[in-house]
Amino acid sequence: MQHRKANRHSNAHGLRNWGIFLGVACALAAAVCAGLFFMGNRGSIDDLMLPEPGGTVKVGVTDLPQSLDVRSQSSPAAERILLDNVYETLIRVDQKNQLQPSLATSWKISSDGLTYTLSIVDKVRFSNNHPLDASDVVWSLQQAVSQDHADVDQLGELKSITNPNASTVVITLAKPNPTLLRALSGRLGIVYDSEAGDVDYSKQAVGSGPFTAYLDTGRRLTLTDNREYHGDHPQVNNIMFVKEADEATLIKQLKAGDLDMAMPASTSVAQEFAAASGFKVSEGTTTSKVLLAFNNGTDSLMSDEQIRKAMRHLIDASAIASSQPDSAGPLGGPISPLESGYEDRTGDFPHNVGTARTMLGFFSPEFIQTVNLVVTERYRTLGENIAQQISQVPLPKVNLEVVSDEDYAKRIQDGAWELTLMSMDDTDDAGTFANPDSMFHYDHAEAEQAYASAREATNDQEYAERMKAYAKILSEDAASDWLYTRKCFTVASDTVSGYPTSLIETRMPLVSLKKNQQ
Repeated sequence: MQHRKANRHSNAHGLRNWGIFLGVACALAAAVCAGLFFMGNRGSIDDLMLPEPGGTVKVGVTDLPQSLDVRSQSSPAAERILLDNVYETLIRVDQKNQLQPSLATSWKISSDGLTYTLSIVDKVRFSNNHPLDASDVVWSLQQAVSQDHADVDQLGELKSITNPNASTVVITLAKPNPTLLRALSGRLGIVYDSEAGDVDYSKQAVGSGPFTAYLDTGRRLTLTDNREYHGDHPQVNNIMFVKEADEATLIKQLKAGDLDMAMPASTSVAQEFAAASGFKVSEGTTTSKVLLAFNNGTDSLMSDEQIRKAMRHLIDASAIASSQPDSAGPLGGPISPLESGYEDRTGDFPHNVGTARTMLGFFSPEFIQTVNLVVTERYRTLGENIAQQISQVPLPKVNLEVVSDEDYAKRIQDGAWELTLMSMDDTDDAGTFANPDSMFHYDHAEAEQAYASAREATNDQEYAERMKAYAKILSEDAASDWLYTRKCFTVASDTVSGYPTSLIETRMPLVSLKKNQQ
């Protein structure tokens, strides 16, 4: 891989041009001095040209990262707060989960899907005042590979990364990766300063976004206006994320006016403020999918295709979706409406207890006596609902187990379960079912081939169509039962506005957040 630092210094001009320059410089200096005389001691000219932000917005949360380093940790809180705010990525994601230009202002993909040419934005500086150019992009991607940063496999099989000039990056692949741009919209797409030196990224964040960050471990994370930012500056001086011990404390602090908002808010917090004066509860869309997962391993009752299909007929997914406060609507398949390849699959297994009873009647009572439904406390109520629906047939009986998070993780890892309730929250995570070694133990050659075909797509349209075909196989074979997509909530005082409402469980761009005039 090639890394060349662009020349940041210009050569001297001729004497004639130098004389013209001195004349213009003297005139400009006089104008600046006159301006400063009238403006007083308010800082540099650059500072004077920036809008005056207003105040501090306090955001209540129940989880806060222990580190600012998003390269190697799995904390969703760090990514949620830092992406788009402190760190810019090559590609950004809008409120509809669509890819948009960011530090890469445009891109071209070769017809064989192997070469990506990115145009890098000009005149951008990091928060330490160092300039950002294509060489920093190359270095950042090289570091992700050599240091084995989290999710680096999402980059695919890289052949080379070069910067032919200061504003162009060329990424060459050994084979197509139709989700490369999506990967560059997440933490793998962060551009770091190659000349920053020895930085402890757990405590310090050197980014090119609209904010800088300070972490008071365990209690507060504060975003402050980055005066080096190249775009429209934040509307507030500071955004302070305050960790509260529990939801009850969070509600109390909101009502007392000690917090301006909760983002994202749980369903219980949102319900508490649904009719409260002075507050607004906003609902947004996500890519999070709630499913009744099946353990398809050979030792599990759910390894039988007919039992899986009978279970899908038995579960009234539409009624479940209607009853859940965090539901954005029934799903039916492994791909959410905000993901590439979505197709409505809610009609594949209509609710029909009679059909389910007939299908299960082919098995001897000794074979299907009991099915184990293992859940955490979060899904206790829904688990009880599922158990009740399954009990509409004589067999199997449901053994509902509500276990601690620690015990749950061990049960899943050991394969000691048959049914569980869970969420899958990432874009393009349907591919998990194509891995027989995943927690689902789903081993289906046709599905694996369909997913492999999708991964070989050379353009977005081709990828979407092939993912539809893959999702169809998963759904019709009842690899699991996808119940509904989740919505997210924001609870905010009427004194603030300009905040995003969708996808906020994964990222929340806050440059437009402001305090309203009282």
